[in-house]
Amino acid sequence: MTAQPPHDRDSLLAFMAERGIEQTTHEHPAVFRVEEGLDLKASMPGAHTKNLFLKDKKGRLWLISARQDTVIDLKLAPKVIGSDRLSFGNETLMQETLGVRPGSVTALGLINDVERRVGFVLDRRLWEAEIVNFHPLTNTATTALSQAAFRRFLTEIGRAARVVDFD
Repeated sequence: MTAQPPHDRDSLLAFMAERGIEQTTHEHPAVFRVEEGLDLKASMPGAHTKNLFLKDKKGRLWLISARQDTVIDLKLAPKVIGSDRLSFGNETLMQETLGVRPGSVTALGLINDVERRVGFVLDRRLWEAEIVNFHPLTNTATTALSQAAFRRFLTEIGRAARVVDFD
């Protein structure tokens, strides 16, 4: 049996369309850091995100998705999420598990984590937001999903979020 290649933007959006998961995707120049995209995001409704791909001291991988203005202290986060000391995961692990490169990390990348190697942590403020915005596996676009559509996406890929309050 051959491994299915990781989803890319087009197959991700097709996956959602096939399952009736409504979304709106906005094209824009590449954005690598939250601060770079503030002007672009101002015209897009909903909660915008920051996504951290992390590895703990025991080698476990984590994806933290939070509202872009949430402060995440990597020294305090292990206690909040139930891990050991955290550091940023490398590009090779990011590509292997989420199928993305730095600057494109997104909760939508969990579609590529078929081995369930990455623990998913979601900021409570994002979990409660009416509309959430994530990169669709590339940082040249932003995909807006209603909260119901985002939760349906997680259900369709068989994932659950560990919702935490970073405040």
